Amino acid sequence: MADNAFTEYGLHGEVGTDAFWTAVTGPTSVPDEGGWRTLFLWRGDERGDGARIGFESWSEPVALTRWAGTDCWYAEVAMPERLRVTYQFLVGDEAHADPFNPFGAGGDRSIAATPDAPAQPYWPAVGADAVLPVPRARVRWASERLGGRRTVRLHPVGGGGPLVLLLDGDDWLYLHPATTAFDAAHAAGELPPVTLAFLPAKDREAEYTCRRELWEAVDDELLPLIAESGVPADASRLVAVGQSLGGLSALYGALEFPELVSGVACQSGSFWWTPEAIGSADPLGGVVGGSMADLVREAGRLDGLRVAFDVGEHERAMLPHCGLVEELVEGAGAEVRVSRAAADHDRAGWRGALVRDVGWVLR
Repeated sequence: MADNAFTEYGLHGEVGTDAFWTAVTGPTSVPDEGGWRTLFLWRGDERGDGARIGFESWSEPVALTRWAGTDCWYAEVAMPERLRVTYQFLVGDEAHADPFNPFGAGGDRSIAATPDAPAQPYWPAVGADAVLPVPRARVRWASERLGGRRTVRLHPVGGGGPLVLLLDGDDWLYLHPATTAFDAAHAAGELPPVTLAFLPAKDREAEYTCRRELWEAVDDELLPLIAESGVPADASRLVAVGQSLGGLSALYGALEFPELVSGVACQSGSFWWTPEAIGSADPLGGVVGGSMADLVREAGRLDGLRVAFDVGEHERAMLPHCGLVEELVEGAGAEVRVSRAAADHDRAGWRGALVRDVGWVLR
């Protein structure tokens, strides 16, 4: 790389100087062969040998190279069109967010997006060191069916309304500011009043696969606690929201407990899942649609159910599974919305659909 090669990314001056680092604002992309070439920069010293960038699902780690004995370590990463991805710098045994990137995702992750990735309204730029708002209202749930104790936080948006149950709730409390995003969407008139319930998982594989225990526990144990909490929540219009295995569980809840779940927002549902797929050498290489396809075929008519499906357009192995289930659910009479996110299997993509699709389900 020539001495002035960083200038095409808008960076000028002597690499490694304070003036140079002051101008760095996180990953920067330039057009490259139908996609993008993105520059990532890390400020370190000789201990950066072996440092790399770790991406969530989309790519294997990419090594960083030191610039001519300076404290500048860099990588130019080829990215496809339309990609938003979570990443972190892996240095030795430590993981770090990008200190130059205002878009954080928890204390040790950041978010990069190619210039053509659609905007995500209502989600603010939150640095990795920010403390996200956590709802004060909560119920403490000691579940007999599921085992263990968990705290379910509650957040009424616009005074509260239909209950929106967020599976993997801790992700949306501590990694991505869902309360802020939902409040902003309501203020903009894009979302009716709702009440968010952030449900943490103890064992995702046990709780979020096609098993009745979770939804029996929600119906018999959690909803009475929410009703007693004093937080306004209309459980008669419960929307189940989930991603990956959580998306599988959300749709399962609607099929098996139609009197409980009236709508679903599902991002990257794990519709490859069968009991045999877990632990196999190629979990996504089995029967298209997995167990969920059979459950939908057996469910009969789904009139009155509203389901919003979203999956990352770069999740190549997921697309056949999701596509079949989407077709089956719509064919059974449910009202269906289908979209594709500019992402791989990544929360950074899921959050774009989260607020939008809940609003559509409850329109």
